[in-house]
Amino acid sequence: MRYFEIKPDVAGGLGEDTVMDTSVHPPVVSKLVYRVEGWFGDVLVTTFPCFLVTEEARRGLLAIGISGATFAEAEITTSEDFQELQPDVELPVFVWLKVDGRAGRDDFGINQNLNLVVSERAFDVLDELGLPSASIKPFDGDNK
Repeated sequence: MRYFEIKPDVAGGLGEDTVMDTSVHPPVVSKLVYRVEGWFGDVLVTTFPCFLVTEEARRGLLAIGISGATFAEAEITTSEDFQELQPDVELPVFVWLKVDGRAGRDDFGINQNLNLVVSERAFDVLDELGLPSASIKPFDGDNK
């Protein structure tokens, strides 16, 4: 199976009520609040060290029985900039994509550079729903 390294759109950042242990790297988040600054339609977004997908993408990924990730609730807020610059944009429901798989083996994993690696079958689900702002390249294993 082929794999892809994806750098999703950074549509925002961590909200002030996020709970995170920064004594380890990458930090471990136990409560995610994602503050949207600008959204351009991607079903997968990020802010280090977290990833989120739309509810529609979650359903599609669960339907194919993905490995290497689970889903959890995230609180989504919007910034004043978002409200001023994109007042007519209605955000979809986003959920936290908690990646715990191995890059190049599971459907979702994190490589040595802390980038997301996704199997072709999981990528197909996401790509069909929309990744207009993501940077995508083939993943051939970690290069040091």
